[in-house]
Amino acid sequence: MSSKIIFDTDPGIDDAMALLFAHRSPAVDVVGVTTVLGNASIETVTRNALYLCERFKIDVPVHQGAACALMGGVDDYPTFVHGDDGLGNINPSNPEATPSPGSAALFIVQTILANPHEITLVAVGRMTNLALALRLEPAIATLVKEVVIMGGALGSNEFTGNVTPVAEANIHGDPHAADIVLSAAWPLVMVGLDVTMQTIMLQAQTQRIRQAAGEMGEFIWEISRFYENFYKGSRGTTGFPMHDSSAIAYVIDPTLFTTRAGAIRVTTEGIGRGQTIMAPTGSRFPAGDWDEVSPSLGCIGVDTDALLELYELTITE
Repeated sequence: MSSKIIFDTDPGIDDAMALLFAHRSPAVDVVGVTTVLGNASIETVTRNALYLCERFKIDVPVHQGAACALMGGVDDYPTFVHGDDGLGNINPSNPEATPSPGSAALFIVQTILANPHEITLVAVGRMTNLALALRLEPAIATLVKEVVIMGGALGSNEFTGNVTPVAEANIHGDPHAADIVLSAAWPLVMVGLDVTMQTIMLQAQTQRIRQAAGEMGEFIWEISRFYENFYKGSRGTTGFPMHDSSAIAYVIDPTLFTTRAGAIRVTTEGIGRGQTIMAPTGSRFPAGDWDEVSPSLGCIGVDTDALLELYELTITE
């Protein structure tokens, strides 16, 4: 039986690759796409989501979401990572479709209420829409099947941050929303830098996908050129990490991952803004800010070869 997911996203090169992964997988049923600012403005990422759904015949509603963080303010967009258009400067055409009526947060609430214990929220951008949905209807925490987020880092493999020494971009972009989401009493899995920075797609694999997956493969090749060049220039690495697709991989096959359980909080201010800190289940500390937080799972290990093979087979079959 396939998992029904709402894909909360800010496309984004790796977001686009993850959406296509979910769309192609028989184990996943995408029931809607919600957008949030992050890799580009809310207008640009919503345009990109509509473009992807239209071009690749992903017949689901697209609901526009938050245009700023919970506490206001908009950071500079990472055009050096994703290009001015969010998709590696391929200059996508404007889609004919427009966003579905109703906010992303409202769509999340209504869909979960209408499908109790069936919906998995997969959030691969900032957590603003999820926090707003919890504000609208706290009961969704007990009615959602699962929440899988791409974000954060626990430092288990020496990966602690990518926008500061301690913060991952999605969490840093709206730390107040992330703390609300990670503190909520719903079943949550954090797929962070601990595993995504280990899962590197090399150019040889991207070439195979290009050759075997037709229009979709050519598209993945085109958008990933900018992304690969960014990682080569900034980190001196070959290939690029599969950040957002790792969250989809967890939904498809959780056995690919090793996890640790514990209460997770987010530092919201100061030099540590965006840091995700886990109090592991069973640990003993004096009473503090983690005491009333429901335990989540944090991914600390991954079978990288199997994940990359799963992506390639799913896209090319």
